[in-house]
Amino acid sequence: MSVEKGPVEKGTELPPLELRVTRADLVRYAGASGDLNPIHWSDRVATGVGLPGVIAHGMLTMALAGRFVTDWAGDPTAVRSFGVRFTRPVVVPDDDEGALVELSGKVTDVADGVAKVAVTARFDGKTVLGRAVAEVVLPA
Repeated sequence: MSVEKGPVEKGTELPPLELRVTRADLVRYAGASGDLNPIHWSDRVATGVGLPGVIAHGMLTMALAGRFVTDWAGDPTAVRSFGVRFTRPVVVPDDDEGALVELSGKVTDVADGVAKVAVTARFDGKTVLGRAVAEVVLPA
């Protein structure tokens, strides 16, 4: 279901989305963002600072969740706001499969033509974004 495909009301669930994040994705994101921190590409550095391995950029994880919402909205300009708290890292193995990020969402309120959407992002069965909430302006 997307905003264009039916009424949006409290309780409306967004269709779930599964995305894979690979080390190649991390390299591309690092180049685009300028965030070249070695915890995003070096196992030695990541484990040396106490991480379980190379982790995805938090902002990349947030961007994936944002893509999930904008795909549902059908128009990126309809997303009035989106905020998250980073709660756990997405550990990206050095293989061809990468890390699986599972996204889901539910409309928690609709008022004055704006839907409030609670987004859940999970990796390895645990949430990686907290307080992930988007406000989406609904079509008139």
